[in-house]
Amino acid sequence: MKRNLTISVLVLFCFFFVNTSFAQNAPVKGKVTDANTSEPLIGVSVAVKGTTTGTQTDVNGAFTIQAPPAATLVFTYIGYTTLSLSVNNQSTLTVKLQPESKELQQVVVIGYGTQKKRDVTGAVASVNGDLLAKQPVQTATQALQGKVSGVQVLSSGQPNSAPILRIRGTGSVLAGANPLYVVDGVLTDDIRNINTNDILSLDVLKDASAAIYGVRGANGVVIITTKKGKSGPATVSYDATVGFRQVANPLQLANRAQYTDYLKDANPTADVNAPVTFPGTTDWLKVVSRTAFTTNHNVSVAGGGETNTYFISANYLDDQGVIKTNGFQRFTIRANNEINISKKLKFSEQISLSRGAEQTVNLNGIYGNIYRAAPIIPSIVDGKYGNTSAWGNVGNPLLQLDKANNFTLNNRVQGNVALDYKPISSLTFHSAFNTDVRFNNQKNYQYQFLADNSTFTVGGGNQYQNNSVLFVQNDDSYQYTWDNTVTFDKTFGKHHLTVLGGFVTEKNKSNFLNGSRQDVPANQDQWYLSLGNPDVNAKDDNGGGLFTRQSFVSRVNYGFEGKYLLSGSFRRDGSSKFNQHWGNFYTFGGGWVISEESFMKDNHLFDQLKLRASYGKLGNDNIDQALYIVTATSNLPYYFNNTLNLGSVIQDIKDLNLKWETTTQFDIGLDFAILNNRLSGEVDYYNKKVADALTKIPLPGILGDPDNTYITNAASYSNKGIELGLKWNDRINSKLSYSIGANISYNKNNVIGLNGGQALYDGGINSNTVTRTDNGQPIGSYYVLQATGVFQTAAEAATAPTNTFEANKVGGLKYADINHDGKIDANDRVYAGSYQPKYYGGFNFAINYTHFDLSADFTGNWGNKIYNGKKNSRGSENDNIEASYADSRFTTAKPSNTNPNVITASTPPSTYFIESGAYMRLNNLTLGYTLPSAMLKRANISKLRIFLTSQNLFTLKRYSGSSPELFNNDVNTGITAAGIDNTNYPVTRTFALGLNLQF
Repeated sequence: MKRNLTISVLVLFCFFFVNTSFAQNAPVKGKVTDANTSEPLIGVSVAVKGTTTGTQTDVNGAFTIQAPPAATLVFTYIGYTTLSLSVNNQSTLTVKLQPESKELQQVVVIGYGTQKKRDVTGAVASVNGDLLAKQPVQTATQALQGKVSGVQVLSSGQPNSAPILRIRGTGSVLAGANPLYVVDGVLTDDIRNINTNDILSLDVLKDASAAIYGVRGANGVVIITTKKGKSGPATVSYDATVGFRQVANPLQLANRAQYTDYLKDANPTADVNAPVTFPGTTDWLKVVSRTAFTTNHNVSVAGGGETNTYFISANYLDDQGVIKTNGFQRFTIRANNEINISKKLKFSEQISLSRGAEQTVNLNGIYGNIYRAAPIIPSIVDGKYGNTSAWGNVGNPLLQLDKANNFTLNNRVQGNVALDYKPISSLTFHSAFNTDVRFNNQKNYQYQFLADNSTFTVGGGNQYQNNSVLFVQNDDSYQYTWDNTVTFDKTFGKHHLTVLGGFVTEKNKSNFLNGSRQDVPANQDQWYLSLGNPDVNAKDDNGGGLFTRQSFVSRVNYGFEGKYLLSGSFRRDGSSKFNQHWGNFYTFGGGWVISEESFMKDNHLFDQLKLRASYGKLGNDNIDQALYIVTATSNLPYYFNNTLNLGSVIQDIKDLNLKWETTTQFDIGLDFAILNNRLSGEVDYYNKKVADALTKIPLPGILGDPDNTYITNAASYSNKGIELGLKWNDRINSKLSYSIGANISYNKNNVIGLNGGQALYDGGINSNTVTRTDNGQPIGSYYVLQATGVFQTAAEAATAPTNTFEANKVGGLKYADINHDGKIDANDRVYAGSYQPKYYGGFNFAINYTHFDLSADFTGNWGNKIYNGKKNSRGSENDNIEASYADSRFTTAKPSNTNPNVITASTPPSTYFIESGAYMRLNNLTLGYTLPSAMLKRANISKLRIFLTSQNLFTLKRYSGSSPELFNNDVNTGITAAGIDNTNYPVTRTFALGLNLQF
């Protein structure tokens, strides 16, 4: 009986198993389309949930998969929301996928943590690293130009130059206006050692959310996260570009005929047939420039196992400058690793080693001389140089390059090690030690050359170097930051709470040692100070600095039902740079995800809608570490009882109560996505005020300060603005998709409290100042005479107000007598704009059709002015002029009411030299082709893309100079003198061929 029962049970089990097996293998067919366009989607992944069974849709969007009647199918496709769909005994399914809004779902880095963008209450912009890597640039921030609202980027064609970033306007004059950079937790002011191909994402904290970084965050924060490995087989990638750079929009200077015609008015006694001249024309820019080779190669390996992941990359960059003898080479190695020691403990490390070799040029001397050098002097003939200085002109620019060798070697180690411990799923202890170490060596060698016929085609002049001179300097700096934080992150029903607390310790130490010697041999292998003459003008110097910071950080983020958001942070900073060491900085914000409300569920317009606002206080301690410390100068000679003695004296007058600048900022913004998430955007209004800003107060000379100035906290500035950013993503069909993005920012900069009304003058031209920073005006506003035209007759010149700068004459500029005192002097100056743009932004588009891709990026600004300082600077009557001025200046045969007949050293700064700085530039254009995967399988290649790219293809501008983007002025002359075009490195245009290869 038992045996029969056992047999019956086995039969029933087999029957059930067979029927179940057949049920599991029932075919399910269907078609997947775009929910908006009804176009079929190719390559959609279809998987049976909880199993390894899966397939993909074909060219018609169709699929067939074996699945049981009660199974759930999961559909995933890049750019679309993942969909889970129950089979429910159906054999045929119709599937429609919705395009997803990546903008509000993406994860952004907010400082000591991450958040989904939809949960962020501050103004945070994020750019994918792949977008930055598309452009053939050395530094990632160059590729950021025009991509983010509220962020203005100024870049240069000079190799190894660091771009200038202004986030929501200029907020400081003496304490630095550039943002803080954070690279994988390492705080730095320079990211030129970072390979753009290694960047995973770049996030910009634009509002008071940067207060989490305390005294480092007043000018905004740029957070860079580099790539890491993923579990799985090793992936090898090779990315490369090879191309060339050339001078873009070269400035056209007068040729021989135009120049000699000008000399008849400027210097009638000049003998254009003198022995130093020649009958041809020298284009000095062509003489000293070249078509420059550039190449960039990057190899990376990424992968990992069950407990560890790794990412290793190596990069080589070679960027020749378009000015001869200029160039830069860099080699970088990076390694990022993560090891899960246990389920609760993780170890991670990131390390970057870079070595850069740069051959620099004296930008101020070379470019100024290119502009002014006479075109009737030969550059070089039979190995001998044309003697421009003997012509009463500047030095020969080519000789300046050939007889100088300025070489800098940069070595840098940057990285961190970290431990993360999770005793429970909601609690994380994090400890990270971050370091940035630099070793730099500089050698500048001036070759000997004499002012005779051995050097020049004709001897004489004042350009010579009687003795060779070697200058050597070694710099090293060491910075470390130790972060220790604990984070609690948990969801309680409808509530989500994240709490962060911890402390940060920072130390920075730097040293330099330099010396110089004459008569060092010209052989480069013998460029050592010990081989020079120590008895003739020998010089040695050393110095350095040390400062520390100690900080306590905390932050709370709270969300209710995913639609009501609150956040707040507090940081207490202590800095050794001030006598008053400690300060408190904070931010708080709120957000409302309106689209999650029940009354919005049936709306047919907004897919996502969030209102947010924030307010906070930030600091800025980016000043010299000894600015408040009174020091004595020793070994100064003085007489006592008719005997010469050496003593010490306090020369500088300093403010012992100096404190950091503080920035308070209010921001209100709206994030949205409409039209089935195809159009997304954000709009922000901000009001940023800087108080206790450092400035110089003039002192009476009787007090004995060498500079007759006193630095103290006595200024206030404001920046108010509106930002708008829009992105459109759409897929027309399975083969064609495209995206368009645009952003525009309006900013109004204003000085609202300065020195009790004592203005700051800057920007020297021919012993006159060009800018004035004062209450009610933007920082660095032009303050010049108002030119009203050109004197046409002698009678008109005779009856005009007396000009204290130069005599009134026919063909000379005439000016407005603003104060009506009958004379033209410094009291008649007026404000005439500034270099700070009122509007700036950019737009871009990308098109993908089958295997082709085309993308373009535009950038520009409006509402700013440029001072053509080259035109106004006249060191000699024999200086050259611009070709456009030569053809349009006043002459008796062709009178002009706009351009004077000559410009001399006595011509004062005026509105005549001020031009529009508005421009629109095609920043990048790239055309690529990705080979079909079927062609690559045999070679085990997963991806191969070939592309052509160009940088700075064309610029639409009104400025008569080479470029309206004046990068070097801000660096060389300071913020209050920015916008004076005098010595800019030539703007470059790049053409390159590249490939992306992946195994």
